[in-house]
Amino acid sequence: MRYIYNQSTDPAFNLAAEEWLLGNDSNEIFMLWRNEPAVIVGRNQNTLAEIDESFTRKRGIPVIRRLSGGGAVFHDLGNINFTFIQNATPSGGLDFQKFTAPIQAALGHMGVECAFSGRNDLLIEGKKFSGNAQHFHGGRVLHHGTLLFSSKMADLSGALRVDPEKYRDKAVRSVRSRVTNISSHLPVPMEVPEFIERLMDYVSGSAAGEDMSLSREEADSIGSLANERYRTWEWNFGSSPAYNFEKRTRTPGGLLDVCMFVKKGHIQTVRLFGDYFGVRDINQLEGLIVGSKHRRSALEECLADVVLEEYIKDVNLPVFLDCLF
Repeated sequence: MRYIYNQSTDPAFNLAAEEWLLGNDSNEIFMLWRNEPAVIVGRNQNTLAEIDESFTRKRGIPVIRRLSGGGAVFHDLGNINFTFIQNATPSGGLDFQKFTAPIQAALGHMGVECAFSGRNDLLIEGKKFSGNAQHFHGGRVLHHGTLLFSSKMADLSGALRVDPEKYRDKAVRSVRSRVTNISSHLPVPMEVPEFIERLMDYVSGSAAGEDMSLSREEADSIGSLANERYRTWEWNFGSSPAYNFEKRTRTPGGLLDVCMFVKKGHIQTVRLFGDYFGVRDINQLEGLIVGSKHRRSALEECLADVVLEEYIKDVNLPVFLDCLF
């Protein structure tokens, strides 16, 4: 087995690293890595239905789709991610306990007792500290999980705060759980670097001390994949399942009801209802929106030269855009 300590904290690079290693390295792999603050959504989720778009945009928090299913989570440097890549086929089914067992054993060795629970979680004293997911490709399985060690969860909790009534779709929804940090349960305090070292030493055994970095050539290829997929709107938002969006907003010009149908990230239909006033036909404004990406910057661009007050009195572009997310 190859053991990798990926010291990048760029979430797009790190998710690309998993995909690249899954498809290009024939070794069985165990990898540890961390992300700067980011929201990571599941493969089968509607990204906008999982996040507070305003919160993430204003704080510059990247939102990135991963290969595996499951729900949306937020990462920060107090969360350690682990990845196993092994030979396997979907016919064998999902086996989360096989890959979480070494983690449980390592934590037990550090004096922290934990238990596997439900479909894919690890718990300490009934509280979740690890969620896990899997993805099969080309006779290989990618298993990855989170390990909340000293995560500042409250700092990013607003990133996943969204009104569930706005989005009507068949996408997988996230489930919130009571969570805890591993550091709160350690008999002897330690910082993240020491925890990572001890975890890697335990899992890797005799391989501890070997070079565990990615090669320059691997890093270059992974960086290219990150740019081609994991940094793109098309992957992170545009590949969401089709959805209906409905939102009612009290604006300075009156009540505005927005009803949209979005497919492949592009607005297919839109209706703007409400008790607002305007001197121009609202159908003209709706027509300008149809075909745009359901993305704030794209809508801002297509409406940049429109005098919105002619359609909806006392409503400017920033206010109107807030109504569309």
